Amino acid sequence: MGKLHIDSLSKSFNGNDILKDIYISCETGKVVGILGRNGTGKSTLLKIIFGTSKGDYQYIRVDNKVLQHQWDRKNKIAYLPQDFFLPKGIKIKNLIPIFCNKENSEKLTESDLIKPFLYETSRNLSGGEKKIVEALLIIFSESKFILLDEPFNGLSPKMTTEIQKLIIEQSKDKGIIISDHRYQEVLDISDEIYLLADSHLKSIKDLKELQQYNYLPKSI
Repeated sequence: MGKLHIDSLSKSFNGNDILKDIYISCETGKVVGILGRNGTGKSTLLKIIFGTSKGDYQYIRVDNKVLQHQWDRKNKIAYLPQDFFLPKGIKIKNLIPIFCNKENSEKLTESDLIKPFLYETSRNLSGGEKKIVEALLIIFSESKFILLDEPFNGLSPKMTTEIQKLIIEQSKDKGIIISDHRYQEVLDISDEIYLLADSHLKSIKDLKELQQYNYLPKSI
């Protein structure tokens, strides 16, 4: 079992607290969901964990290794951002071995979800198709911990269900942190749920708590 541990993480912009005293952990074998309204800092939190942004204070550890630099994350943490990241001129089949080890490369190449795109380049894919390919590359990547920022955005209900299944399947050996505005899809596959509101991360044990914090309407 592996563990990703984040403690006392704080971030402010122009004197305003965005993230304050954030604590969250994720173990391999689990899916952790983070909910929150637009602008509450979910993406900022994931970027700091991944290492592409810096907190005012942060303590991030994978197992016994404290992560202080971007290169410390190699093969430990992979991140699916909201923005597209695939290089435009490389065929998808040639990108798979860059992200995945041999076993997962073979498994992903045989997936019906990616087969239609193997000989295409990113520039020939629609926005939804890019999202599918990028999500698959990250979910199947060699890293022990996976951060997913809006993985269901722009996907059809059928494709969302397929990606959910793969997240659950890969979480048997990995720890996955997922944030998406489609809260029901996050709730359906998460072992633990957190709500980011008022710069603090709150552990959610019951759906009613999301209503109490005004994230969901009382009528649900």
